[in-house]
Order: sequence, then structure tokens, then C-alpha cells
Amino acid sequence: MSNSLNRPLAAAESQSIAFNRLHLTGREMRYIAEARVAQHLSGDGVFTKRCHAWLEENVGCAKALLTHSCTAALEMSAILLDIAPGDEIIMPSYTFTSTANAFVLRGGVPVFVDIREDTLNLDERLIEAAITPRTRAIVVVHYAGVGCEMDAILDIARRHGLKVVEDAAQGATARYKGRPLGSIGDLGTLSFHETKNLISGEGGALLINDPGLSERAEIIREKGTDRSRFFRGEVDKYTWQDIGSSYLPSDLLAAFLLAQLEDAESITAERLRIWSLYHDMLEPLEHAGQLRRPVVPAACEHNAHLYYVLLPEAADRPGALARFRENGVNAIFHYVPLHESPAGQRFCRVHGDLRVTTETAERLIRLPLWYGINAAAQERVVALLGAVQR
Repeated sequence: MSNSLNRPLAAAESQSIAFNRLHLTGREMRYIAEARVAQHLSGDGVFTKRCHAWLEENVGCAKALLTHSCTAALEMSAILLDIAPGDEIIMPSYTFTSTANAFVLRGGVPVFVDIREDTLNLDERLIEAAITPRTRAIVVVHYAGVGCEMDAILDIARRHGLKVVEDAAQGATARYKGRPLGSIGDLGTLSFHETKNLISGEGGALLINDPGLSERAEIIREKGTDRSRFFRGEVDKYTWQDIGSSYLPSDLLAAFLLAQLEDAESITAERLRIWSLYHDMLEPLEHAGQLRRPVVPAACEHNAHLYYVLLPEAADRPGALARFRENGVNAIFHYVPLHESPAGQRFCRVHGDLRVTTETAERLIRLPLWYGINAAAQERVVALLGAVQR
């Protein structure tokens, strides 16, 4: 890692390093073929049911429902919580648009509060001051698969009669105090997008931890009908019961996903090994004041969803990213804070100072991390990161 980056790169070193590459277990195509033979390609076939069973057993939720995206699961959450025009939902601004958009679609008003400097998660110490008579829910985002301070957040929610939704899009297999992310609030959501640890191309899941919401969730997911009860023989016909939409994924996607879920333990272990190698390699740069590494509290078991660094405040991040690109390394920034976006300013409001959110967004770089990346590639990334900071 000490070699100068000004010398010509050797052939092996000059190969580009992708930010993400897909990992296949080897069973995906076989399961898809089995779904085709079964002549059930639409939603809720045998593979969907097997995925539901896996999630309910391994997450510990009352009910799991696959959706065609985590966005869809968040939209279902907003409907289940009866979000109405003017209702306020407390959440971070440092997140993907879906976290807010799902509630804006129901007329809700996301209220942004700042994030913690250590984990980049919603700062639980700022939530209570943002609560008004219009507040209906708190939506937490477990950034990088590191759990928010859920005990404190649940306590606030209980005292104020609020619901808690976990946006655990990045959190599959991660835990907070031994509890799987997505299983702690009233509702949880997961993503199986191809950039996540466990994938189906596109896909997600709604995790229902309040059993009283399960039957209505099925209705919302099935275009507002009680079709699921009909297929179980609980009613002699199905009909329109509530608002809803078509949130089911094809059983082909569920077949692909099942192969990933079955290997979740080994996939997570390999990603954690790669994450830890980055962490060890970058320790000298942190001690030299050239960057800050991720912080994982003792109460959290993360899943190595991503590895990020925070550059010093005076650093030239655009220049650093350009140097990465020039050297064939696809390192990238992350979110543009929602409160700075045109839609965020139109549909949402801010409570307090979002200094940490703004500074984080300007300083953060995500490094390539995928199942199968080798140590030589990681060394090259770290060497380049050290060079661009000099």
C-alpha cells in the first residue's frame, strides 16, 4: 500500500474495480426453472410462501409479505397506519427518497431531524422535541445495516402514542441487542434490490410485528381484496374490501430470492470478513487524521452492507472521487439530503439544525464492497484513498 500511485499501473492493477457485483449461490436458475414447471409465475406461489416462512422464522416477525420493492413495503406501511393529509412523520433527511415519498403519497408531512455523528442514524435525542399534535409515527433508517437506538425510540413512541416503522432496507440479517432489524417496531421493511446483501434484482418485504395489522396488510397487498383469505378457503369468494394496490412480486423473483436467503449466513460472514479487512487497513489513515471509519456500537451486529469513510471537513471530495475514477475504482458518494431537494422543500419540513446531515453528505465516500472482492483490490482502494488525501 506504500507504493506511489504516480508510477504506471501493472496490468492486474489497471483493471477497474466495480462498486458492486452480483453474487449468485448457484441455485437461482434451478429454482426459477422449478417455478416455471409448476406453472405459477404470478405472486404468492410456492417460492413466495417459502420466502415468507424463512423470513418469519429468521426475523421473528408475526407475518412477512414479499413485495416488489422496499418502496412498496413502505407505501403499504403508510396505508396501514392510516396516514392522512397533514399527519406528520418524524424521520431522517439522510435517506433514500422512498422513505419520505411513501408517506407523502398519503398526504403525510415528513419532519426531518438530524442524525447522530457516530452511526449516521436518526438522533434519538432530538425526536421528542419534534413531536406535535399532528405526529403519527417515527420512521427510523438503519444506515449501513447498523441499528438505531431502538429502545430509546420505542420508549418515546409509547409515551406519545406513536407507531414506529423500521426502514431496514440495508439491514437484512443485522441485529440490535440480539433482535433482527425489522422485527422491533410495529412494522419493518427490507430491500432485496441488486445492490443489497441478499438480492432478487428488485424486491422487498413488509415485516408485520403487530399481529393486528396482518389481515389488513394482506388486503392492501392484493389490490384491496380479500383474495388471500379466498385461497385459504376462509371465504367462498373474494371482493373489494379496502384501498390497496398490486404489491406482489412474481414467484420467479421469489424463487431467485429463496436461493439467496438459504445462503444468508455465509453471504453475511463473507461480507463481514471483507468489511473487517477494510477496517483494519484504514486504521492508520484514521489515526493520521485523513478520514474517519464507520462506528458500530457494541449493541449492534451489523451485516457489512457497505463500507464508508468520512473525509475531513476541508477535504476535496469531488477531487477525491475524480482520482478514484481516473484510476479505475468506482467509489461513490451517497444521499443528497432530502431537505435540500426540491421535493423535500415542497412536501416536508425541518425541525432544528441538520448540521450533521449536511456535513455527512458532503464528506462521505462509499468504497467497493461485494462478495468475492479480493484483498489485492482492497489494498489498491486503500492505497488510493491514502494518496488522494495527501
